[in-house]
Amino acid sequence: MELKLYDTLTREKRVFEPLDRNRVRMYVCGPTVYDFAHIGNARPVIVFDVLFRLLRHLYGTEHVVYVRNITDVDDKINARAAERGIPIRELTEATYQDFKEDVTALGCLAPTVEPRATEHIEEMKSLIERLVKSENAYVADGHVLFHVPSMPEYGKLSKRSLDELIAGARVDVAPYKSDPTDFVLWKPSKPGEPSWPSPAGIAVPGRPGWHIECSAMAWKHLGETFDLHGGGIDLVFPHHENEIAQSRCAFHTPVMARTWMHNGFLQVEGEKMAKSVGNFVTIRELLQTDGFGRRQWTGAELRLAMLRTQYRQPIDWTTRGLRESSQILRNWANVLEQNQTSYASTESPAPMVMQALLDDLNTPMAIAEMHKLSNEARGNDLKAAQALHQSIEFIGIDVRHLISSHQATELESGALELLPELKDEVSSMVAARSAARKARNFAEADRIRDQLAMMDIELVDHKDGTTTPRIKR
Repeated sequence: MELKLYDTLTREKRVFEPLDRNRVRMYVCGPTVYDFAHIGNARPVIVFDVLFRLLRHLYGTEHVVYVRNITDVDDKINARAAERGIPIRELTEATYQDFKEDVTALGCLAPTVEPRATEHIEEMKSLIERLVKSENAYVADGHVLFHVPSMPEYGKLSKRSLDELIAGARVDVAPYKSDPTDFVLWKPSKPGEPSWPSPAGIAVPGRPGWHIECSAMAWKHLGETFDLHGGGIDLVFPHHENEIAQSRCAFHTPVMARTWMHNGFLQVEGEKMAKSVGNFVTIRELLQTDGFGRRQWTGAELRLAMLRTQYRQPIDWTTRGLRESSQILRNWANVLEQNQTSYASTESPAPMVMQALLDDLNTPMAIAEMHKLSNEARGNDLKAAQALHQSIEFIGIDVRHLISSHQATELESGALELLPELKDEVSSMVAARSAARKARNFAEADRIRDQLAMMDIELVDHKDGTTTPRIKR
């Protein structure tokens, strides 16, 4: 079986073949460490953690290098440190530790390398010197700027022409720019801001622009050209477009990364997440407080809720989705406990689960296959239970912790109790399905039935209606 991934650059799904099978290299844009990471930040971390696990399985743990950077020099960091009256380093260190704790709770492995921007200033300056020398960048008013028209293929990733970029881009208007689309590689530091000796003969100290940071760290740890570059869809333009321009022009290479992958947007309860709307929620809030006003959630629940949507699709982060994920995990835990499964961590997931993951990380399909295994395991099929155990672990959920955290309660009827907060919701779904059946809208009725089935909730239709739903054993 071959791994196929969708490449944002070419807009096609194609077979992934690394440059060097003994050193598969992936770079993913990491956090800007000035505040707790929100749930939208968690999506790329979880998505590319699944890919990291898959690549390690395919090529060997020691043959995969995963780099996820830490942006620790940025305007937001400067502003937050000044607001709190603490040194910048103190803020970035504390925030990084918070991020590390949160993503570990989500079941994410540590990357191979986590480079900090402030530890790669010399590499940034070296790239800038190269770009000035090749006339892809220029010095103006204490700044170094990349000259976008010097790269004819600029805009290829985002599929935008220069005219479109000028018309629609949010660009800084500055008198020292040669072209409105030119972007900053280096800028003078203001009093109190971090600063370093400037490149390109500039006398005043300064600091790097955001885009050059990732180009420099990727080059340092992965080389001039590497296999995969990932991040959120919001980074396609301008960040990743600018990374490509910098790196390609500095090294005169046809590509920076062979494959570009981007996860879709996340909204909360049908709306864009924003503090002004009141739906801005951090990973920490969901893990430690009742972030949605109901209860706190486990890292496994958050992870499964994220993976139930294919990574390239937009996701609506809802309380309902979290409840459903919680119920699914609870049911799986009961099946595994019933069969007393165990396995060696080097084993593969079920073949159909693996096949789904190899198809551009189709995690919803993988989870659907895991539901099938769960159904088979309810009949004391130990082989299916073992495959389910291995598959759950493979997508990053600790089965031992899952079983201890989700002790299922059995009813005298032989069914499992629904989570209390799901009862009203499931009743509403059953009523909506009955109304759809009465209106002969069988497509909608089947959709609701399938949605309940994904939660392992079984409906039995009679001529007089539908029985009270129960969870399959």
